[in-house]
Amino acid sequence: MSSPSPCDGERPPFPAVEARRIVVTHRLPLRAEPNPKSPHGFDFSLDADALPLQLSRGLPRPVVFVGALPSAAASIPASEKLAADLLERFSCSPVFLSAGLHEDFYDGFCKHYLWPMLHYLLPHTPYNGDGGHNFNQELYRAFLTANTKYADRVHELLNPDEDLVFIHDYHLWALPTILRHKSVRARIGFFLHSPFPSSELFRAIPVREELLRALLNADLVGFHTYDYARHFLSACCRMLGLSNHSRRGYIGVDYSGRAVVVKILPAGVDMGQLRGVLASPETAAKAKEIAAEFAGRKVLLGVDDIDLFKGIGLKLLAMEKLLESQEEMRGRVVLVQINNPARSPGRDIDTVRAEAHAMRDRINGRFGEPGYEPIVMIDEPLTMHEKLAFYTSADICIVTAVRDGLNRIPYIYTACRQEGPIAGGGAPGAPRESAIVLSEFVGCSPSLSGAVRVNPWNVEDVAQGMISALTLNEQDRQMRQEKHYRYVLTHDVAYWGRSLDQDLQMASRDHASMNILSVGLAMKFRIVVLGPDFQKLSLGDINPSYNRTGNRLILLDYDGTMMPEGVIVRYPSQELIDVLNELCSDPKNTVFVVSGRRKDELAGWLAPCERLGISAEHGYFTRWSRDSPWESPDLVVGLDWKNIVEPVMKHYADATDGSYIEAKETALVWHYEEADPDFGSCQAKELQDHLLSVLAKEPVSVKSGNKIVEVNPQEVGKGRAVQNLIAAMGAHGSLPDFILCVGDDGSDEDMFAAITKPSSNFAFPKSADIFACTVGNKPSLAKYYLEDSDDVLKMLKGLTGPSRPVRALQSQVSFEDPFE
Repeated sequence: MSSPSPCDGERPPFPAVEARRIVVTHRLPLRAEPNPKSPHGFDFSLDADALPLQLSRGLPRPVVFVGALPSAAASIPASEKLAADLLERFSCSPVFLSAGLHEDFYDGFCKHYLWPMLHYLLPHTPYNGDGGHNFNQELYRAFLTANTKYADRVHELLNPDEDLVFIHDYHLWALPTILRHKSVRARIGFFLHSPFPSSELFRAIPVREELLRALLNADLVGFHTYDYARHFLSACCRMLGLSNHSRRGYIGVDYSGRAVVVKILPAGVDMGQLRGVLASPETAAKAKEIAAEFAGRKVLLGVDDIDLFKGIGLKLLAMEKLLESQEEMRGRVVLVQINNPARSPGRDIDTVRAEAHAMRDRINGRFGEPGYEPIVMIDEPLTMHEKLAFYTSADICIVTAVRDGLNRIPYIYTACRQEGPIAGGGAPGAPRESAIVLSEFVGCSPSLSGAVRVNPWNVEDVAQGMISALTLNEQDRQMRQEKHYRYVLTHDVAYWGRSLDQDLQMASRDHASMNILSVGLAMKFRIVVLGPDFQKLSLGDINPSYNRTGNRLILLDYDGTMMPEGVIVRYPSQELIDVLNELCSDPKNTVFVVSGRRKDELAGWLAPCERLGISAEHGYFTRWSRDSPWESPDLVVGLDWKNIVEPVMKHYADATDGSYIEAKETALVWHYEEADPDFGSCQAKELQDHLLSVLAKEPVSVKSGNKIVEVNPQEVGKGRAVQNLIAAMGAHGSLPDFILCVGDDGSDEDMFAAITKPSSNFAFPKSADIFACTVGNKPSLAKYYLEDSDDVLKMLKGLTGPSRPVRALQSQVSFEDPFE
């Protein structure tokens, strides 16, 4: 169901204010300290370590944050007074979630279903954690309810004509759809800080289409790596049949008349904050203490959250393998593993921690000695000064996550080694040096070309990576540090924010002038962007002109227009036959079916229509009634090109399971609608390039359409067919004064162009009433649209009136003159 939508529902116009950036995250970037004397029981302050606050560094001011209260203050009941206070003091607008709703939304659906799926943990794998990985409809409803509360808060603040909305991470995956439903012109960006899994895994999610369409309701979708973006594009192709294009460095997904921009850029670090902490006496003192503790030893540093996908156990096993194979390094190498507190409780977290401790104890028992433990594990929370002191002092940083999105540990390490108080262990001003062992499955991996990349699943590979990093010479370490630092410095978090802001502005710059239709309900809601004059065709539009005119031309496509898409039986219904016969019985009407189908197919299906004209194979074969002979133009070029094309197409059909060749008298068509979507599209592009190459000197056209690649003579096409029909009518003194043209696909756009933008050398009836109509809400050269083939039939029935005198059947015109 579709209907034109106002800008923002029933809400009155937003007062003129300065354009803002609204940053929406799971939680607000605030700290909450209990204080019984405070009006709300807590003292609030900005959390300088919070990612949302850092991500806003590069955004133009003002910036407003939307999110839930910090976990320490989550029990505070909903209070508009508190909301107003936080908005005024910190530009933070809280979303109040009850404890039960937050548990079902965050701990239930997000952490125990969606997050594992994004990290390639299928629901029915042997490890099933708390038993909460299976899809649960109640938890999904809680997820939607929570996202709706976020949307309500954003909508209260939003000026859709000016503000830009930045939504962060999978917790708010449904928010673009819900917010778009509330404000169709909202300017929305969404950045996924987690991996996007392969389409083969993503298709296992029961609500996969709803989740995909949610991201596509944003104007910009961001990922940390091309791999994650590639999986997203593949899912859109396989599950929604959408194509994408690349232009001027941008990737766009073609969706309902819009190009949804796909952004690829890993988030950087807040250099200003790091410099402030590194310059403090506390950091320098701690760094000196660490240097003394590990004097004479090489320090490998790991810093990870405690969760399944950080690869902590694999890192420890690699350290064990190193000590086994390199006896000379025993006593000289130590791995310091800092375990950040888990973000949410769970049995899986306890299991990971217990396994890590057991491995540490076993390895230290094997290779430790008095005064030396090869693995030092730190579980207690560290201050920012303490943590940066470890980064500054470590010789090597090692990240072995088996699947990760946002991981800025290597960036922080690089910055600390460059600007830390005793980085590199040398004199002030000495060249800084470092080494990084980095999992190839981490989001920042592509940007750090000097890192030693490893497959974390291969323990021997990781151990060898550690050895390689430990044995680098000083010059090599300095060169790698310089290269990494240059990237970290120029691609900090402020750059990341500015880049996102600029691209979202670009992606949404035409919102104010768009002609937008709202389509679908609930999570299947989307907007369709149409031309400024595009409207649904009604009998009120067409009947006055139809009744007034006396020489009408009606042009109808067959598949997808008069016949529904996807039907197996292509025979027209008796109702359609009756309507066509009634239209043809009016002597003022000339009715043609213009189709790419073969003439024998159309002649058989439409045999009951005696007076109906047929233009088959895109206009190459034409007859004016059932008993008229088929006529065709004398083409300048023959059909010898088929001998070149057919073997090439056959090769691709044999190599592409599910594809086949359709041979027409004037064309060859390669169909791949039943093939694998990704492979079929890839093969279609290669086939088209191949054919364009071998047919470069042949006067034929090679076109790609809806799951087809077609080759036919350049002189053949629906647009040319319509021109020939009108020219033939004009040659007999009966130029049409009314033209109705209805079609549904790309070939029909040629017909629309022929009647709405006729060429100057074409004797087109200047005063004719033109009704170009496409089937379906989609961008088109047509001015009008109808929803589907049922609407087309209703419209045609509405045109039929009382019986009129029947004209004699004969072929009234010849195709010879127009082609001379």
